[in-house]
Amino acid sequence: MDDAVRLESLTKTYGSGDSAVSALRETSLSFPRGSFTAIMGPSGSGKSTLLQCAAGLDRPTSGRVFIDGQDTSGLNETRLTELRRASTGFIFQSFNLLPSLTAEQNVALPMRLAGRRPPRGAVRQALAQVGLDKKAGSRPSQLSGGQQQRVAIARALVSRPAVLFADEPTGALDLSTGRELLVTLRALAGPGGDAPGAEDRVTTTIVMVTHDPNVAAYADRVLFLADGSLVGELLQPTADDVAARMTHLAVSS
Repeated sequence: MDDAVRLESLTKTYGSGDSAVSALRETSLSFPRGSFTAIMGPSGSGKSTLLQCAAGLDRPTSGRVFIDGQDTSGLNETRLTELRRASTGFIFQSFNLLPSLTAEQNVALPMRLAGRRPPRGAVRQALAQVGLDKKAGSRPSQLSGGQQQRVAIARALVSRPAVLFADEPTGALDLSTGRELLVTLRALAGPGGDAPGAEDRVTTTIVMVTHDPNVAAYADRVLFLADGSLVGELLQPTADDVAARMTHLAVSS
């Protein structure tokens, strides 16, 4: 299995001289295609910085980031933006849906703003992937919180990205709605799966930052950061195992 994203000796430093702060320190990681990875760590551990750099939204101080096989280090801002649009999707904690637009129009909006017409049927297919094809004509006010977040996922998926980044995607949701979202993400990871329309989609890789062990347990593996460095990994995690590891990190720090 090849990598959707690969990080090589990634370092991110803010400031200079005696006031310099290292958010990431010589971090090397890979995210295989079709995998679902959760990233966890204490506050200030570098997990959000890692996600931003891995998604091409921020540039590292040193090291290299490969997205869908493309080395981003030599790309100018225009080429980097084009790569992000073609190969990545990003789900934020807030839904960022326009209230005057339907679900279908919200999903199509980023491509239209980029001057591109969504391929025929692509928007409906993206909505079908998250089980909302019958809600295409509904506005955000007519949808539940979980449905709104799933529209945001469909918007991230419409360009058929190789990798989907999620920053605390359940943070603004209640427990039941958050579980609904995680089941959707779990079904999207990898080829096939149980999501509607899965047989027609490309392999999706998910990289998610969370602080919640119950959320992290939906992933294939959990990576733990502390002080800007990778300090541990759990495969096929349970919520109890994740919580125990986080407690150990908190005590150690």
